[in-house]
Amino acid sequence: MNPALMVESLPALVQGTWLSLQLLTAALVLGLALAVPMAIARLEASRPVRAVIAFYISFFRGTPLLVQIFLVYYGLSQFDTIRESALWPFIREPWFCAVLTFALHTAAYTANILRGAIQAVPAGEIEAARACGMSGPMAYRVIILPRAFRLALPAYANEVVSMLKATSLASTITIMELTGTANTIVARTFAPYELFVTAAAIYLVIAAILTAALRALEYRLARHQRAPATSAVIAGDAHVQA
Repeated sequence: MNPALMVESLPALVQGTWLSLQLLTAALVLGLALAVPMAIARLEASRPVRAVIAFYISFFRGTPLLVQIFLVYYGLSQFDTIRESALWPFIREPWFCAVLTFALHTAAYTANILRGAIQAVPAGEIEAARACGMSGPMAYRVIILPRAFRLALPAYANEVVSMLKATSLASTITIMELTGTANTIVARTFAPYELFVTAAAIYLVIAAILTAALRALEYRLARHQRAPATSAVIAGDAHVQA
């Protein structure tokens, strides 16, 4: 055990951590943007569209993320059409390939989470929206999706932490994020224990911060649900005392 090496490697590992967080943020934003319409389409679209989305979700949930990364990074470059397209300057970059793969991967899981959350929205709230004359898109925007997001938050928090850990696979396509940086230093110092223990500790701290932040958000969004129950208890106590 070499504590001095662990401290000495921290600046480089922190720099790699920032790249990991950039990958995570970009993937989550793009993945959520894809997941919302897919979740709605699985409930509202025609049968062929639902079948296509179901296949997409099954593929990305049923195959290893590492294989998906290799398919995007090494596979897309095999097609002349892609190499000659305007997208090639982006697709040939490892960072873009990693973000694209992570986004497609998390979109599949998030779409399933949101679909279940939408189905869990109380029917009375949806009927009330229709009774107010809301169109389908407006009901989704004003009533259904905000409620579904609150219901989905605990499961989505697990997905966020899973994607944080998944960013370590970006090192397999030459991206020097946290794990890639640790690997590089290990190759130079031959001290895998110190480097990977430090990297694991950094992942653990970030996961704890993300979990705490999402739990705080969940608690904040659920305040209006706790208030009526609290009022009812207070009213019941007052009635007993009277």
